[in-house]
Amino acid sequence: MPVIEGAALRALLPHAGAMCLLDEVSGWSDKTIDCRATSHLSANNPLRRQGRLATICGAEYGLQAAALHGALLAGGEPQPTGYLSGLNLSRIEVERLDDPALGALRVTARIELADRRGLIYGFALRDQNGRLLLEGRGTILFPETIAAAGADAGE
Repeated sequence: MPVIEGAALRALLPHAGAMCLLDEVSGWSDKTIDCRATSHLSANNPLRRQGRLATICGAEYGLQAAALHGALLAGGEPQPTGYLSGLNLSRIEVERLDDPALGALRVTARIELADRRGLIYGFALRDQNGRLLLEGRGTILFPETIAAAGADAGE
């Protein structure tokens, strides 16, 4: 499977410009995706605050990998907007992601549940040596699910 990078990768994400945090998709299957990122080292990373990139920002990397996976499963078509309705960070092993010693990040995501209402993806970030930096899970709901829930509540 060829590496996906550059404009081909950006065309699959709902993000633009510097918010496209991933550099390449190095592999994927029907359940998982494996990506590479170096934007955590950029002084222009839009998630930095006071010159630092907190590890919790790694959740955005994991969720972008999930969005890429969804687009690839759909035959290379960007997917409809989804909304993060739950985030669980089960392991945070470092204080910051902007440490040059981490090298390129390996970002993996694994689909755990998918239906018409939404998705649950587990994700992990590792440094260039394979050391775990962050692990978590995100729940994404699709807009029609949110609208239906509001209608059921009498809104």
